Amino acid sequence: MRRATAFLTYALLPAEFVLVVCLVAGVRIPPVVLHVSEAAVTLLLLAHGLAFLRLLRRGLTAREALHALVPEPALRLVGHELRLMASLGRWTVRRPDLGGPGATAFPHARDQAALMYGFAFVCVVETVGMSYLLADWPVVHAVVLVLDVYTVLFVLGLHAASATRPHLLTGDALRVRQAAHVDVTIPLERIAAVRQESLFSHEKKDGELNLAVGSQTSLTLELTEAVHAPRLLGAPRPVRVVRLHADDARALHRALRDARAGHAAPHDTPHCAVRDRPEGSLTPGRTAPSPVPDPPASA
Repeated sequence: MRRATAFLTYALLPAEFVLVVCLVAGVRIPPVVLHVSEAAVTLLLLAHGLAFLRLLRRGLTAREALHALVPEPALRLVGHELRLMASLGRWTVRRPDLGGPGATAFPHARDQAALMYGFAFVCVVETVGMSYLLADWPVVHAVVLVLDVYTVLFVLGLHAASATRPHLLTGDALRVRQAAHVDVTIPLERIAAVRQESLFSHEKKDGELNLAVGSQTSLTLELTEAVHAPRLLGAPRPVRVVRLHADDARALHRALRDARAGHAAPHDTPHCAVRDRPEGSLTPGRTAPSPVPDPPASA
């Protein structure tokens, strides 16, 4: 049943899109075609509802049943849009997501604010211009107006998501985030080195995650073991190098150094210590060897 509903969904969605485009363009659609399409969509929704109820009766939770019926890419896209709108609400009431107790927040959206506001202003100007140009086509004007308004909200939501979702440092992990699509937790014991460096160009390489803000990253983390950083649509992406940005990169580097040293101290041998170099690399360095004793005096 799930395969049948999935097949019908993939078949009906393009057909509905074509019908909407034709209606907006003013093409006359026979009433029979419209009635058949409406009936097919209604039956499809009923089939999905029945399948959802059957999965709930089998003991699945609502989330598990939803994941069983809806493809993961579609769920992740919808979840991304919902997080953007939720972030926009948090941004409006000034209630950022600061994690639980014991977490230290490090904002990272300051350097992109001017750029995002510029994009939003351009979108507003484009909305006004299209409203004037399409005034004689009310249906097209209404559709384009909805799309333009949502575009403005989308751009503001991107910035709001970055502003309300800062990086978080706890006693055992660093949680790096970007907008509403990246949220990766890095255990402190996997951080082999951290460097404070400003980079403005980032080549795409396997095993690397670049979280640039305003085309810039200010910290580079090298990991002893890969962490999972899934892509927007859920494709797996193990990474061992993470580059990120923070408004106060020096403070984040210092906090990482202290947290990493305190977390690793119980496991280190007495002959090892954390060495802080000017560039901020965190690598275990051995202490100086004990001096060689003077040779015994001759008899």
